[in-house]
Amino acid sequence: MKLIALAAALALSGGAALAQDATAPADPAASQTMTVEEPMGGYQPTTPAMSAQPQPGQQVIFQASKSPTEAYPPPPPMAEYPICKKGQYDNCRQRGG
Repeated sequence: MKLIALAAALALSGGAALAQDATAPADPAASQTMTVEEPMGGYQPTTPAMSAQPQPGQQVIFQASKSPTEAYPPPPPMAEYPICKKGQYDNCRQRGG
């Protein structure tokens, strides 16, 4: 019984290896769709809110936070948005629009 399971696992892994060897030709249009550079670390603040804990007796001043457009500025628009491919939703436009 163990031998049958081992033979089946070898057959499946060999089939997966053959499928991995077949490579699709590179699509030059697909490599051009991701032209917008995302900032490293995401859109989180680059500095901490406080450099250290306030000392006892020190006056703490609270101020209003920035607006969302100031805190998280939108990325610049791309020069051209290609038509979306199947399963692609970012940096492209829907067909017929």
